[in-house]
Amino acid sequence: MEKKDEGRKRIIGLRLTADEYGELEKSWKRSTIRKLSEYVRRLLFGKSFIVFTRDQSKDELLAEMALLRRELNAIGVNFNQAVHRLNMLDHSPQMQEWVRRFERDKDRYFLALESIQARLKMMSSAWLQ
Repeated sequence: MEKKDEGRKRIIGLRLTADEYGELEKSWKRSTIRKLSEYVRRLLFGKSFIVFTRDQSKDELLAEMALLRRELNAIGVNFNQAVHRLNMLDHSPQMQEWVRRFERDKDRYFLALESIQARLKMMSSAWLQ
């Protein structure tokens, strides 16, 4: 038996303005379909497809949390360095300086932590409305 080739062989040329193409491309990029031709075929034949929807408040929260995470990470690195140096110091004047730096970093850490808690509380109350 001879197998029939069922590939797509017909081409439809379609001209769009820049604005029309921009709208089409924007809609396509919000979908889960990877190829524009597949997206257009599904639109043309009324087949279903999945469209992503984004929540702006969640995007803002993620950006804010990324900044706070980086800040907390930097503070944690400073803590680790301070503890490591405190363990290695034998001289009293150097020890006192590192204790002062440690206290200052500890205060920064707790301020950042309070900021995170306040921001999370504000975001959660906004979502629960």
